[in-house]
Amino acid sequence: MVPVLETSARLLELLGLFQARRLWPGTELADRLGVTPRTLRRDVERLRALGYAVEAASGPGGGYQFAGGHLPPLLLSEDEAVALTVALRTALSTPGVPGERALAVLTKLERVLPDRLRPQVAALHEQTVVLARTVAPVDPSTLTRLAAACRDSEAAQIRYRTHGGEVSERTVHPLRLVHTGNQRWYLVAWDVAREDWRTLRVDRVEAVLRIGPRVVRAEPPEDVAQYVSDAVSRAAYPCQGAFELQLGAEAAAAAIPPWIGALTPLSPDTCRLDVGAGSWDAVAMYGAMAGVPFRVLGPEPLREAVRAMAARFAAA
Repeated sequence: MVPVLETSARLLELLGLFQARRLWPGTELADRLGVTPRTLRRDVERLRALGYAVEAASGPGGGYQFAGGHLPPLLLSEDEAVALTVALRTALSTPGVPGERALAVLTKLERVLPDRLRPQVAALHEQTVVLARTVAPVDPSTLTRLAAACRDSEAAQIRYRTHGGEVSERTVHPLRLVHTGNQRWYLVAWDVAREDWRTLRVDRVEAVLRIGPRVVRAEPPEDVAQYVSDAVSRAAYPCQGAFELQLGAEAAAAAIPPWIGALTPLSPDTCRLDVGAGSWDAVAMYGAMAGVPFRVLGPEPLREAVRAMAARFAAA
């Protein structure tokens, strides 16, 4: 009787061969596995029982073809694993990539990457230069560790640098990582010392000192995306104003990134845009950048900034 572990290993090898090539002559496939045609037929039946669609064709041109079904496990050589890890880490540092998907795959890969391969990954990543970076870089290992803490409901002790440059150690309960349209990563987490939810820029996390233990999180914000949008677009800024846009909220959301401001529907054809910035001129500019007719809802310093800006544009 063939041992169960030997059979399982052979099935994984068979799936790997189907990943490399979808159609195999039966004799060639049996030779690659080192089994008889009869054993190969049994292995194919086992794959079918597991939900993998493997078709068989008889005759001189016959063989086995993988036709779909469940997504097979991805089998990588060590060199391929190193290359993929470096590529994903680089992608997370590059503007314009699907960051959330890259992070999800990298988090899974980092969990199973053998320790002996980690120095190779680190060396390759450190020697890779990405051009046209428009925001502060984020350490991919920081992202993956925080993502794992979010997933596993674990506490994290971090060293964090504020906008003013003050560095402190914080214990937080990570909830979600949020990637915004301006290529920044934010961590939504419960700050234990402050007893409140906080939005932290991941590029300001100087070090993840410790992960664990598991925790029971406080009641989270109802809408994490809206919470982050409010935090990064206006809550942290001294100048805050509002506009009524002559555009429906759904269309406005497609045109205005969440880091610009928070949108609230007013009618089918209008919405409110709340914006924050370091100056009233900057707030006024955000309203103009919407590209549609608008009305200033307030406050008065914003109205004055819009009048002054309109005069400058008219004079130009």
